[in-house]
Amino acid sequence: MTQVLIGDLRYGAVHNLLSCSAASILAPCASSQATFEDCFAKQYAIIHRLETNKLRNVAKLFAHLLSVDGISWGVLGCIRLTEEDTTSSSRIFIKYLFQELSEYMGLVKLNQRLAEPSLQQYFTGIFPADSMANMRFSINFFTSIGLGGITDRQRELYKQMPRIMAERRAAEEAARKAAGGNSNSGGSSGGSSSSSSGSSSSSSSSGSSSSSSDSSSSDSDSDSG
Repeated sequence: MTQVLIGDLRYGAVHNLLSCSAASILAPCASSQATFEDCFAKQYAIIHRLETNKLRNVAKLFAHLLSVDGISWGVLGCIRLTEEDTTSSSRIFIKYLFQELSEYMGLVKLNQRLAEPSLQQYFTGIFPADSMANMRFSINFFTSIGLGGITDRQRELYKQMPRIMAERRAAEEAARKAAGGNSNSGGSSGGSSSSSSGSSSSSSSSGSSSSSSDSSSSDSDSDSG
């Protein structure tokens, strides 16, 4: 069924289907939603095999389902928007997907959905914060397709990244110094114990030598007598 929707129908027919309610697209059973969610991940994994028209139909179908909550927004968790993790086809798909979402929902509502705390775990790939290079790529991508407005939070974080990274480096350096200090302290303690042990042995040896001398003197006196 999904292949028919995204592959064999022309744009006009798909558009007519998408204008229906989500209930008319999805069968009235719980497994249907899960099926379409699984289909999203599978289609994204092979998106590079689709020609542009089919790719656009895929994006329109899933944008519609997302906009009416026909499928969970958790499906977006399979997308990682970085230069290394995307191809020209996957970038085109993401472009169409978000442009359609913006058209269906409006930029304000789309921004509100993308800001929902319960969904943030699914958007870390689309709006990466693991490096400034990846953040910059994501920001530039959405800006280039006319959706720079959904990157406002990411832009603010990007401005703070130099300070955050400096604080992180300082904390790591402090942790290394603390670990080194503990190691040195343990070494010194071991050295002191060895010295004490050595001193004790030395004292014992001296004591033994003195005893031997006294014994020899006594033996000599006895022989003389």
